[in-house]
Amino acid sequence: MNKWAGKHVAVVGLGISNMPLIEYLLKQGASISGRDRKTEAELGDRAQALRRLGVALCLGPYYLCGLDQYDAVFLTPGIPKHLPEIQALMGHVPVMSEIALVFALAKAPIYGITGSSGKTTTTTLVGEMLKASGIKCHVGGNIGVPLILEVEHIPEHEPIVLELSSFQLELLDKSPHGALVTNISENHLDVHLTMADYIKAKKHIYLHQNPGDVAVFNGDDPVTRQMAQEARGRVYYFSRESKVLPGVYLDGRQIVFQDEAGIVPLIAKQDIGLIGEHNVENIMAAALLAHLAGAGWQGIRRVAAEFRGVTHRLEHIGTINQVDYYNDSIATSPARAIAGIKSFAGRPLVLIAGGYDKKLSFTEFGRIVAEKVKALILIGQTAGQIAQAVEAASPAYDQIYQVSDLEEAVATASRLAVPGDVVLLSPACASFDMYPGFEARGEHFRRLVKNLKV
Repeated sequence: MNKWAGKHVAVVGLGISNMPLIEYLLKQGASISGRDRKTEAELGDRAQALRRLGVALCLGPYYLCGLDQYDAVFLTPGIPKHLPEIQALMGHVPVMSEIALVFALAKAPIYGITGSSGKTTTTTLVGEMLKASGIKCHVGGNIGVPLILEVEHIPEHEPIVLELSSFQLELLDKSPHGALVTNISENHLDVHLTMADYIKAKKHIYLHQNPGDVAVFNGDDPVTRQMAQEARGRVYYFSRESKVLPGVYLDGRQIVFQDEAGIVPLIAKQDIGLIGEHNVENIMAAALLAHLAGAGWQGIRRVAAEFRGVTHRLEHIGTINQVDYYNDSIATSPARAIAGIKSFAGRPLVLIAGGYDKKLSFTEFGRIVAEKVKALILIGQTAGQIAQAVEAASPAYDQIYQVSDLEEAVATASRLAVPGDVVLLSPACASFDMYPGFEARGEHFRRLVKNLKV
């Protein structure tokens, strides 16, 4: 029986991610009210397309009114769940998400990846390692195309690999068969409000598992080590700092897997195709989850050696006048940006940072910048906060340039950089004060760099 036929459903948030959800629900016979705080003019062609599909629109400041009249309410991932109108629904109206529907409909095993940093790279790596092992898989979640329109057609033997954000996880009452937590650091406090609530959301990746499931944790992260004590399935670890059993760890310069059957050498650290110590962890984490999902060691080794990264993550844009330009626009938190900075140890660095304020601390970021960055160029809402953090860490640091936009930032960077330097866009902030997302910011940076004169 079709669960949604004849049901009255509200879909809150009419961005790209919810469009396939609306298409799915319409095909199932649901009547839909589309809700968004943007006006019809701001939504543009999308509003007209939805009206043509028969979606009733409720837009503008009162978009959350009357939600208690519906059979179910689907929320876009990033909407704050503490809003009074959302809280009033809890326990009275089913509150769901596209990803929860994917979990409910999936016949194939799901392998989910979350964390504060590295989840996009790790998710992509897991998918590539499975494919290199001859296993057809489906990668989605917080990256790529939403899987809602195809999940019912995915057979049991084709694993689903999902990147899962804290926003997607907090409404889930199911956990994936295989769960991976890369690390936990301060992030998204503009939405979750407290670190405790942010961690609570992340825990849903393993809290609903069964004893037959598996969970992978970062053995070097105190928060994820504590999480592992709550896991109901079999626990594995990855670690750069110590030997773990069962799991993957760094043995000198060699990454190895170890379980009760013995040790399997995987790849020498210097043979990894990605730069940066954080990517050593990403390779270890991906290798472990991919192995648990059925990938062979040969395919895992090949991807570890050949994979060169995802777009907008330490992406080499080009070399101009002997200066290397890197796009790290996906670094939307201080922890991610610190990892990017540390990837260029020993090279003079001109850093472009700043953006939308997620209510995160810049104290440690300021210390790292003062220690490792030759010149700092700041844009966006947080420019003043970051400058204060750097100056507090090192009052003598005098290479801070606050500029109006990314175009001026790139021009300033090209003027300051000399042969042998690296110019790095690693903002430590989201992009929403200036761009619709980190992808748009990264694409703009790429165009600006390409237009620089040799």
